Amino acid sequence: MPKPFLSVERLTQRFPDGQGGTLTVFENATFGVEKGEFVVILGHSGCGKSTIMNILAGLGQPTSGVVLMDGYEVSGPSLDRGVVFQNYSLLPWLSALKNVTFGIKPRYPDWSAAKVEAHARTFLVMVGLEGDVVHRKPSQLSGGMRQRVSIARAFANHPKLLLLDEPFGALDALTRGTIQDELLKIWGGTEQTVFMITHDIDEAILLADRILLMTNGPFARVAESVEITIPRPRTRTEIVDHPNYYAIRNHLVHFLGHRSQKMAGERVGDDNQRPEPVRIENSVQKPIPTSGPARDLKAVNQ
Repeated sequence: MPKPFLSVERLTQRFPDGQGGTLTVFENATFGVEKGEFVVILGHSGCGKSTIMNILAGLGQPTSGVVLMDGYEVSGPSLDRGVVFQNYSLLPWLSALKNVTFGIKPRYPDWSAAKVEAHARTFLVMVGLEGDVVHRKPSQLSGGMRQRVSIARAFANHPKLLLLDEPFGALDALTRGTIQDELLKIWGGTEQTVFMITHDIDEAILLADRILLMTNGPFARVAESVEITIPRPRTRTEIVDHPNYYAIRNHLVHFLGHRSQKMAGERVGDDNQRPEPVRIENSVQKPIPTSGPARDLKAVNQ
């Protein structure tokens, strides 16, 4: 069987516990992401989501396991991987426009200055920034505008993998919704693969093709892979009327509210490393059992 575009294989992370021992944050995390797929990972604080993100970005090294992207092992940062953080991470002495061109220049060293600027402006327009505002420095921009610049900068570099670490967590609800829509529009017009962390269940359902669910730490693992069976394009005002929406949402809430804790520290055999696939395709959700293996938790009514 061919490997997916992004293949995470038996990833384990341990840290010193401060008492001479070690703390296993997550163990044998194994999953794949196909090219062009939008995957979101959900789990409680402390399960290792951000640590996995840092490893995918090349900013951290796992204790064991490997990450392969496009057939090559991930080792260190690369222009093929773009990251959008929650705290914007813009260069404060540069304008919005120059923050975007700063990343384009090393990506396309043969481009003229005019071509680099035109390319940057194209992506700034895509996130709703144009005119004099692009010449403002980050301190002169609102939080929502700063995050728009971060997203434009990441997409403008055409990375093979875009990593989003709770990019809307610091924004108010109205701004968050607007930028989510812009993110979907840009992503829909590219072939970029996206891996995102969020704590917002509704945001995850709106954006994702699949949602990976992690158990609580320590010894956390990626337990389920929930397919979002709501067709695209999606809007937040329309998806709530789809017959699968609340069935999917209830499954996610139940996992995070109950089963993630119950499954915490549960060890699995070598043959069961990959998350259990879950497909919810129904108009009336079947009751979700409170015990038993993950494969018994599918709400399927085809």
